[in-house]
Amino acid sequence: MIRIVTRKRLALLEADTHAAFERARQASEAAHKASGRHARELSAAIDRAERAEAASEEVSVLLAGAVSELAAQQEQLLLKGLELRRLRAELERGPVDGETLTVLFHFGEPHTVYRSREDAHADTTTHGVAADGWVPCDERAPSAFMWRCEAFVYDAASNGFRRVFPPAAVPVRGAA
Repeated sequence: MIRIVTRKRLALLEADTHAAFERARQASEAAHKASGRHARELSAAIDRAERAEAASEEVSVLLAGAVSELAAQQEQLLLKGLELRRLRAELERGPVDGETLTVLFHFGEPHTVYRSREDAHADTTTHGVAADGWVPCDERAPSAFMWRCEAFVYDAASNGFRRVFPPAAVPVRGAA
């Protein structure tokens, strides 16, 4: 079948074709712009997700450290509570005849009281004295020693503590 097309009809078809091409070109540009915008948004979303994941890992590490520290502090608190109960029971019991204490003297002045000589020697490291550098005292006055430990024993008869090794008697002026 043969169809005869007029110039006017051909011009209309050509105009419709150009309009369709123009609409297709505009749609293609819009799609290209939208695609670029979506690609940028996707890239930004991926960056945010990676930063959030890194922050989450950092927070997880910090949380694990905090939980560990909390557990250690709770254990220490429990031990201190047990020690406090023991000390309260001991305080309520009162002193027992023959119980000893060790007093740390600094140039003859009482400095600190300890339950045992070992505790006193161990604690003196905080004052710059070696824990194993202790030697027996000689006849010099207590004030002649920078640090000196002396044991005291509870005497129920006197309702107090007395020195385990009393100082040597020194004659008073002219006394025999």
